[in-house]
Amino acid sequence: MEIIKHTTNNQPVAEIIADGYIWTTIEDGKDIMGDIYYQGYDKLIVHEKNIHPDFFDLKTKIAGEILQKFSTYRVRLVIVGNFSNYKSRSLKDFIFESNKGKAVNFLSSLEEALAKLSQ
Repeated sequence: MEIIKHTTNNQPVAEIIADGYIWTTIEDGKDIMGDIYYQGYDKLIVHEKNIHPDFFDLKTKIAGEILQKFSTYRVRLVIVGNFSNYKSRSLKDFIFESNKGKAVNFLSSLEEALAKLSQ
């Protein structure tokens, strides 16, 4: 796992680059949030390919638990990926509602993520 530093509006943004899954459990999400926060970041970009598919099954509650921690600690998160492959109506609604706010967003490119985090 590698953290790439971006800067938007003179504020640091962490992007995690990894070969495999970085989030498979609720604890993984909490640990990564704590790690990047400790390093001085309050904005994080994670790629969908690095998140275990169970995260996107809302019945597991992994997404809800992890994203609640990000919201509670005011660490902004953008998950970058192609979400059109997911057929769950509840997930699509969840993504739609999340994208209305600023705390957690699901976007299709790094460029979109950096633009959103600069707002």
